[in-house]
Amino acid sequence: MFRDLLREIFDELTELDRRISSCNRKIRNLLRTNEMCQRISRIEGIGPITATALVAAMGDRTCFRNGRQFAAWLGLVPKQKSSGGKARLFALSKRGDRYLRTLMIHGARAVLGKAGGKEDPRSLWITRMRERRHPNVVAVALANKNARIVWSILSRGQEYQPDHAMQAG
Repeated sequence: MFRDLLREIFDELTELDRRISSCNRKIRNLLRTNEMCQRISRIEGIGPITATALVAAMGDRTCFRNGRQFAAWLGLVPKQKSSGGKARLFALSKRGDRYLRTLMIHGARAVLGKAGGKEDPRSLWITRMRERRHPNVVAVALANKNARIVWSILSRGQEYQPDHAMQAG
């Protein structure tokens, strides 16, 4: 009886693996055929799943006036309570799309793990941030920066230029 149960579980896992492989193939095909997905997938920390999910969720790019609004829509900006000319920033609002925010932050964490010892502007910025902040804060800051870059690339129809992106930020 136990062997039959294990065989059934094994068959279920095999079927799930097959379905996951099929979905991954569809996502890769979509990435290859969609020019917007290709442009934003060149950003470090944004892979095929994140790129296709961002393009699908973003829809009309003109509904966001700037990159900060897009990052806020994802929930990657701090709560802000300002009055009398004094800006006070708090923790993340987390009011945006939880799935996309998670993808962006996990992608940023992957970039943090590979940034050590590199001399490109992005890695140097990450190293300076790591000296001052907790790694989770740096990951969210990088995810925020990536979201703003995504908005800029998609709204202006430009190609990703890593050196230019880090000089502007």
